[in-house]
Amino acid sequence: MLNSNTVAEPRLLAVRGPLKGHVIPLPQGEYWVGRQASNDLQLEDTAVSRRHCLFNRLGEACTLKDLDSRNGTFVTGTPVTEQELKPGDEIRIGGSVFCYLLDAKAELPPEQQVSQAGTRELRFEESLYLSSDEYTILPPSARALHDLRTLLRVSTMLHSFRGLHDTTSASAAEILRSHLTSLLLDLIPATRAVIFIPGSLPSDEPAGAQVLARTIQERVVVWQEDSGDGISMLAAPLVVRGEVAAVVYVESLKGEHPFDEGHLQVLTAVAGMAAVAWENATILGWLQEENERLQSELKIEHGMVGASEKLRELQRQIAKVAPSNSNVLILGESGTGKELIARALHRNSLRAAGPFVAINCAALTETLLESELFGHERGAFTGAITQKKGKLEAAEGGTVFLDEIAELSPLLQAKLLRVLQEREMERVGGTKTIPLNIRLLAATNRDLAQAVQKGDFRRDLFYRLNVVSLRAPALRERPEDTLPLAEHFARKYAAECGRKIVGLVPEVRAYLMSYSWPGNVRELENAIERAVVLGSAEMLLAEDLPEHIRESRPAAVSASMYEEAVEAAKRQVVLQAFDQVNHDHEAAAKILGLHPNYLHKLIRTMNLKPALKRSRR
Repeated sequence: MLNSNTVAEPRLLAVRGPLKGHVIPLPQGEYWVGRQASNDLQLEDTAVSRRHCLFNRLGEACTLKDLDSRNGTFVTGTPVTEQELKPGDEIRIGGSVFCYLLDAKAELPPEQQVSQAGTRELRFEESLYLSSDEYTILPPSARALHDLRTLLRVSTMLHSFRGLHDTTSASAAEILRSHLTSLLLDLIPATRAVIFIPGSLPSDEPAGAQVLARTIQERVVVWQEDSGDGISMLAAPLVVRGEVAAVVYVESLKGEHPFDEGHLQVLTAVAGMAAVAWENATILGWLQEENERLQSELKIEHGMVGASEKLRELQRQIAKVAPSNSNVLILGESGTGKELIARALHRNSLRAAGPFVAINCAALTETLLESELFGHERGAFTGAITQKKGKLEAAEGGTVFLDEIAELSPLLQAKLLRVLQEREMERVGGTKTIPLNIRLLAATNRDLAQAVQKGDFRRDLFYRLNVVSLRAPALRERPEDTLPLAEHFARKYAAECGRKIVGLVPEVRAYLMSYSWPGNVRELENAIERAVVLGSAEMLLAEDLPEHIRESRPAAVSASMYEEAVEAAKRQVVLQAFDQVNHDHEAAAKILGLHPNYLHKLIRTMNLKPALKRSRR
């Protein structure tokens, strides 16, 4: 209490920060605080705003007003807008802490002010064990040595346990949370330890809630001594990427486990290390979730068989392109499954509930194809006895797939261009304009860009079609998919034929892997269908495969006596044919009853060139 002769002079005692230990008198009137040099009290701190707060003294009374500062002004741990100050109030402005005094003891030591406030706080950069200052000297005591050993064990445990690697970010954090609470009780003599997440702070413990709120708001480690309720508390924030991700909280009840400065230093160091582990747990969990998301992209409905990287990349492209309404040009050799890609685009699009209409442009004459595409009115031409809707009109709200688009005549190219530009059409022989709501997919095994250069295909139509292009890889470009495809077709045709097929013998696998498959997946499917239909065993045998696939025997396959005899006979017949016609290839093919191209292939696969050269001498 001040006596009647004491002159009350409001002042600030700097408890922490660059002015620590200084006493700052508060004059009558306004006293400005901020980072700018024009303030009455300049605090060169990036956490302090240019004009941060204002003290307004009137006689012995003084109020503090925050000036909409970026990081706020705190009185005894609570952010304020404007508040009248009381003796002993602790004021935090950025990294500086002041104690408001109203007595004449201006030289009151900081330690005494701290004990009056009942709290002690520590910033991470001031921690003995986390300091990067090379001149930091630890106290040469058995306690310090024990703490260092303990922290080394903590660091090893936090960064070596493997509970995070196969979890989501939420469960990873939960594992670390459980791990850390049990660890804290081993390190610090406390009644209980809890990891609180911001937003889920306790409301039934006012004292603890205040300490936790202060820890989060000011991002400092707080030690609250027994304030009369028998509870001592320590709280430290886990700061991850500039945000408080969690708060480590320990408490001691009724003086059972009194805390001291050493416990404050240890908790600060543990929180600093745990923050790194928490961030790693979050990142690992995020990576796992991202991996699962990317994997889910591949779980589109596509009907494709195989797991090669080329096929997976194609599936990723389909997943990206399918939801759009863009025209797509599908390129690839014959038999690579271009229509399968088109159907996958349709099934995974917003038009999946609509029709999918496929037209092979090479299968019909120009007149029939025009009628198929656009339909016709009654009497439009001879035989048009009724009105007929075209495939484009029938695909309303869905997808049209034009296979072998390069075979379109110039007239149909022009009409299709108008459909793509205007999204409308007229039936053959009609005058009524019909609006169209379709998505167009086109495919070809030809080089359309080259066809444009030659004048065989319209340039403007090519650009309209080629908004997005996808390429179906040849089977020889993804050989690892050959056997999965063969097994898939074996199961498919075995079910259709009512046969039991349990697999492929090793010789069949060797033949399939060594063959180049010029006809791609379609040729493989035909070969397996033939083998299933003609075979009789539960396993597909080499003898069930088409002969041209078995012409070049892999090194892993040894010939049977029968096969060796057949090959020897074939070699002898071919050589005799060439001798009879004086090595005229066309004539030899004729008397053998073979196509000249097949005879070339037979000579290559049976390695007959050396023998033919010798026989010509």
